[in-house]
Amino acid sequence: MVVAAYSSGTSKQLETLRKKVHEGNYYEAQQMYKAVHSRYMHAKKHKEASELLNSGAVAMLKHGEVTCGTELALLLIQTFHVAKTPFDSSTLDQIREIYNAYPRASSTDQKLSGDKGASYSDTEASEAAVIARTRVEGCTSFLRAALKWSTETGGFSRGAPELHDMLGEYIWTEAPTPEMTKVSQHFVRGNHPETFAKVVVDCMDKCYSGEADLVVARAILLYLSLGNLRDANRLWDSVKQTLSDNFQELPDTPLLQFIKFLLLTLERDALPLFRMLKQEYKSSLDRDPSYDEYLNEIGERFYNLQRRNGMQGILGDFMKMFAMDN
Repeated sequence: MVVAAYSSGTSKQLETLRKKVHEGNYYEAQQMYKAVHSRYMHAKKHKEASELLNSGAVAMLKHGEVTCGTELALLLIQTFHVAKTPFDSSTLDQIREIYNAYPRASSTDQKLSGDKGASYSDTEASEAAVIARTRVEGCTSFLRAALKWSTETGGFSRGAPELHDMLGEYIWTEAPTPEMTKVSQHFVRGNHPETFAKVVVDCMDKCYSGEADLVVARAILLYLSLGNLRDANRLWDSVKQTLSDNFQELPDTPLLQFIKFLLLTLERDALPLFRMLKQEYKSSLDRDPSYDEYLNEIGERFYNLQRRNGMQGILGDFMKMFAMDN
């Protein structure tokens, strides 16, 4: 939890507002938070305004008021913009505290939304899914706003990696039907390939029979298409370790043999070998049309090969999707 040195006046104000939230007067409390925030901003008390909104967002979210909490959280990011507050360890702590306050699905929620064998009505399952989507949409809008702000003040061209990790993790664990493509675009810009590996293995377990190797290959190629050989290797090793911990193994397929050799090849200046591998494993690579685009990008980043189609194609669509999301 963020520890702030509040003034006595601010502390009393926060205590009054927290009491309103605790009593269930959510709308009244939200309006009071906004009114006090407005006064602080008018008086140029940006630090106090930020502390107020941080406290309010956390209080609301801990009481399950996602909409009210998200509004205050978004207002906090707006306050950072106006005050020209930089992205640093202090502001990251505030963002993380709000992120940690977002509600998580209980075991009952998970059964309602995903366990078809459970004796719950379609109405209950539908309501649980709606609640889950509201949580995810709220957290997503907050973290996307924070990502945009971090690009402007923290020196991150695609947003702070810590925020990408939070968003990828929340979408995967909380969305009723998480999309691997959307989750991947955040994890590959984060700092924790080991966490991404668990998501990859989870997706392998849920995908169609015979397609588990496609999931692994796509994740590795995505890292490599961004020029990130280090984390591609960390993901590869972590996927194998996670499977081993679950008494499983990587599928023994030509596609994953290609990935293994590709990681070794990119460690050195071996353009002829890179081209040979693409030709040798062409039939396996043709299983997914996106692989050719990934490999074009990899060739450009590692061997200065000129791309035939620029940023068009599937990888270009992926990049555009990410830009639109942020």
